[in-house]
Amino acid sequence: MNSVFLLAAVAICLISLLSLYRSIVGPTILDRIVGINALGTKTTVLLLLIGLLFDRVDMFIDISIAYSLLNFITVLASARYFHKKKGLHGESLKRRTP
Repeated sequence: MNSVFLLAAVAICLISLLSLYRSIVGPTILDRIVGINALGTKTTVLLLLIGLLFDRVDMFIDISIAYSLLNFITVLASARYFHKKKGLHGESLKRRTP
């Protein structure tokens, strides 16, 4: 059974490279925020799989809940910041008058 969990963890690590690519290369800031959120979600699942591998699920559930809450708050705060100050699509929200 441990080999199944290990195989799933390796698959998630490989899939997370796609989210990492999107968060680095993303054409807009919104794509980068979504890529970071997906990467955080995959990290949470990876933490749970590590807990299953080490037979300490109770400890790793607490860590993964704290990490997912931190990821959620960070994504919300950055989305709000870029929406209010910088604009999500690279444009400033304040329009210049000619």
